[in-house]
Amino acid sequence: MPARIIASVLVAAFALALFLAPAAAEERTVVGTIVRVDPVGGELVVRDAAGASWSYKVEADAGIDLSAFRPGDRVKVTIRRATPLNMITAADPLRKGDRVEKAPY
Repeated sequence: MPARIIASVLVAAFALALFLAPAAAEERTVVGTIVRVDPVGGELVVRDAAGASWSYKVEADAGIDLSAFRPGDRVKVTIRRATPLNMITAADPLRKGDRVEKAPY
């Protein structure tokens, strides 16, 4: 019986460690075509190859200049922090360290 309890505790500890493990090094990248860009308002909408639209809002101190981008440009948007894929927001914030760059066709 004690072996069964120890095994259960170890399994629970492992599952908890997976759940609580820091995900700071994870990043999410979306490659697609710009549908809409507002350099003044810091807003960007990208449609990926699957047809999903991704909305972004550039924060003032992000250091990302959208004025070089136009609708139809192919871009790669990288968010350098962990974000849950099931998190629903009006627009993902682009912060310092995130990137928007032209992608090759």
